[in-house]
Amino acid sequence: MKKEYDFSKADRDKFYHSDIKLNLPVYLDDKAFAFVKRIAENKNTEVSVVVNDLIHSDIKLAEVIK
Repeated sequence: MKKEYDFSKADRDKFYHSDIKLNLPVYLDDKAFAFVKRIAENKNTEVSVVVNDLIHSDIKLAEVIK
């Protein structure tokens, strides 16, 4: 490794995109995953759809409680 690096000719924000959307992984414990998976199977939908629906309903409840 060099003592110093010269960044004077570097391209600033070369890989930066302001409109990028990141999808972060969420890890559920076994009990929570089994619960959500069972609902998803009954509704014939994806686990992520059920998780999002549950979160949105919790958001609505939290807003009412405020």
